[in-house]
Amino acid sequence: MKQVTYTIHTNNPLTQDVYRMVLEGDTSAITAPGQFVNLTLDGLYLRRPISVCDWDADGLTLIYKVVGQGTDQLSQMRPGETLDALAGLGNGYDLAACPNDPVLVGGGVGVPPLYGLAKWLIRAGKSPSAILGFNRAEEIFFDMEFAALGIPVTVTTVDGTAGLRGFVTDAMPEDAYVCVCGPEPMLKAVHKLASGGQFSFEARMGCGFGACMGCTMPTVDGYKRVCKDGPVLGYGEIKW
Repeated sequence: MKQVTYTIHTNNPLTQDVYRMVLEGDTSAITAPGQFVNLTLDGLYLRRPISVCDWDADGLTLIYKVVGQGTDQLSQMRPGETLDALAGLGNGYDLAACPNDPVLVGGGVGVPPLYGLAKWLIRAGKSPSAILGFNRAEEIFFDMEFAALGIPVTVTTVDGTAGLRGFVTDAMPEDAYVCVCGPEPMLKAVHKLASGGQFSFEARMGCGFGACMGCTMPTVDGYKRVCKDGPVLGYGEIKW
């Protein structure tokens, strides 16, 4: 974990309520796809955790959905403004544990961290595929970015207005090893169909680095902290 001041390079909408923010600054604390940053916003007591979509030596990309006061404030920030962040939080996905052909399954704003994961898997010589799930066509984002990586991409929409009608589970191959990020009901449904994998959980967080114990969840090995022991947990650890 490292406290960093980032400068906003761009902050633009991808859909009606989903934004892409590119930040410039030190990314040395970020060591694995699936980690997150915890942002300080003026006037708000708690930091806001946002998954890292992608990063390089010069900065990082965040994709977030406006769902409350914090993310609404974030969406109104402009290039040149700065953000105080705790960077490199969480444990991220384990590339070495992935087989040659993992299936990346993302739902809504669970999609972004899988983009960075896909890039790192490809660099490691592996051949991932992606299943991206949304409610309707106008909510789709980053499908073209995944396709530009040269991997197979399947899009599903609940209402059938784009891609395959249904849920991400309707597009999953049997007995797949999956790397997943999305809402908990989706994680649970994917877990039932998969043969193994890594699952990224969301939780309300107080500190973001394991001190407050506010984001604990039950696992087969007892309670674990989503912010510190997660957000990525192994298939066999999960207790529904």
